[in-house]
Amino acid sequence: MDPVTTPKASSKKKTKRKWALNMQTKETLAGYFFIGPMVIGTTILVILPIFAALFVSFTDWVFIRGIDDMNFVGIANYTRLVQDDLFIQSVRNNMWLIFAVPLTMFFSLLLAIIINKHVYMKAFFKITFFMPYISSIVAIAIVFQLLFHPSYGPINEFLMALGIENPPRWLADTRWALISVIMISIWVSIGFNLIIYLAALQNIPMEMYEAADMDGANMLKKFWYIMLPMLSPTTFFLLITGIIYSFKSFELIVVLTSGGPGYSTSVIVYYLYEQAFENLRSGYSSAISMVLLLILLIITAVQWWGQKKWVNY
Repeated sequence: MDPVTTPKASSKKKTKRKWALNMQTKETLAGYFFIGPMVIGTTILVILPIFAALFVSFTDWVFIRGIDDMNFVGIANYTRLVQDDLFIQSVRNNMWLIFAVPLTMFFSLLLAIIINKHVYMKAFFKITFFMPYISSIVAIAIVFQLLFHPSYGPINEFLMALGIENPPRWLADTRWALISVIMISIWVSIGFNLIIYLAALQNIPMEMYEAADMDGANMLKKFWYIMLPMLSPTTFFLLITGIIYSFKSFELIVVLTSGGPGYSTSVIVYYLYEQAFENLRSGYSSAISMVLLLILLIITAVQWWGQKKWVNY
């Protein structure tokens, strides 16, 4: 026979439910309170400017003339972009910069494995490799300008001492300028990737390596079947952030080459800056920013779709 619920017991249940509901409401309000500043800042500084740039991209607005001089031109800016050889060259250069990302990840992983397994004073090497990443990009660019000087730079002096009569002119040569920028980008980014990979390597359970040793697995098999699958989430993270970072390359390009020689190192962000603040074409530069946003969204979507096939969580 079921026990009869007394009025006193029913009142206690209602009190508990009301208390739980009040606690849930307070926790929800506390959550909104903590995320509120970030949501407001993101809305004002990111979301609203994106919609504003989308609207301006359909106009011929020059911002120094004021809003009254804004005329709607439809998709004329986008049509012009397709026919703009300099913009296409900038996109092509950005695509070449993407190749620096897997190269950086490869060298970073190699160094991380060596430092994690075979090197003493790990903290010293972490700091040493991480220093370029946290150093001023402007200072790094000026140093490499001197190193890559075609006539008096230490690199070419060394190459000529080895017997190479006509070494590359590096930043002054349209064929070598972008390659020089890629090499500098790799050197700057290795430290960040190295730190992330080291942390991921140290989180791999030692029991997996011990079990592989008992099965007679060699170093190559342990790397292929244990290390790479366990590092796949980290690799995926570094791949996405690296590609986004490569599309945001600006300071290095401005100080090193200003997009030259002959726009051989111009990238989308630099070309956008040139159109917006040197040529004062606000509508056209907004169209460039929308195309850049679309490219990043497509690349990120493809990566998120592809990660299901090779990332192990």
